Amino acid sequence: MMAKNWHEAGKIVECFKDVDADTFVNEIYPMRIPAVLKGVDIGSCTQKWTTDYLCRNGSSQSVKVHVSTERNMDFVQKNYSYRTLPFDELIKRCAESSHEEYFFDENEKYYLRALGADNRKDVANIEKEFPELSKDVRIPPFFDKDQFFSSVLRVGSPDLQLWTHYDIMDNILMQIKGTKRVVLFSPQDAGNIYLKGDKSMVLDIENPDFNQFPLLASACPYHCILHPGDCLFIPAMWFHNVVAHDFSISVNVFWKHLSSDLYDPKDPYGNKDPIPAGQALQGLRRALKLLDKLPDEYKDFYGRRMVLEIEQKTYYQGNG
Repeated sequence: MMAKNWHEAGKIVECFKDVDADTFVNEIYPMRIPAVLKGVDIGSCTQKWTTDYLCRNGSSQSVKVHVSTERNMDFVQKNYSYRTLPFDELIKRCAESSHEEYFFDENEKYYLRALGADNRKDVANIEKEFPELSKDVRIPPFFDKDQFFSSVLRVGSPDLQLWTHYDIMDNILMQIKGTKRVVLFSPQDAGNIYLKGDKSMVLDIENPDFNQFPLLASACPYHCILHPGDCLFIPAMWFHNVVAHDFSISVNVFWKHLSSDLYDPKDPYGNKDPIPAGQALQGLRRALKLLDKLPDEYKDFYGRRMVLEIEQKTYYQGNG
């Protein structure tokens, strides 16, 4: 039986103060592990973005929002619904403890992941979707401008927990309003966190069921608390789980750190596997179907041979 909040027994994400571009690029970035960056100039948003200011300057444009009656939003089981709200109404609801107007009940939770104008084709960009608010945000100059992929505004209710997932691009999470707890896992823990696609089936990271998910006990969680003005560098493929302690607003900035031809050009969310990786996974699934034609003992034997070849050709002892 593990103690509650078992993740706190893991590693604390290292903090760096007053980080400039040279320090990030030459010292922090090459380590390929998460890092909390304090003292980075992200603009006047941390001072200006009160509820009233956001309602006045964020406009009343409609936004598509996740709505759930549970605090743990689960992308695997889909325990939420999509609803549309004016942006200023979303801000008001996220800022209140209970709601006089609601879709399901007075304690429901809201989560906005801003989208492009056409969510099937357009990449999220705060300068385009929220031009007035974007004037208050300064994106840290930690990557070349031609590598920029997206800037995603995120708004969430107090006590909201988002599912554990990974991204295929490096990104920086800029915390603007409220505090967040972030728990992360190394890519090398992929076999311990019960993946379904790019999401973990372990919903309650704070107090997981180790009888249902015994391999999770072998994973090494990293954790940190983000305060307004803090930035978190999340390297590609690092799994992360986020809890908003209170009404929270942040901006994620993603950039293409690999060669552009490795990314799917028809991916506005930036969450499709790199093209060679997607092709390799498809090939693996075809190979597994072929093994289904064999008796069980042969299927077991050749499955183990495949695992050995994968380990020999791809595994490495990196950071994490």
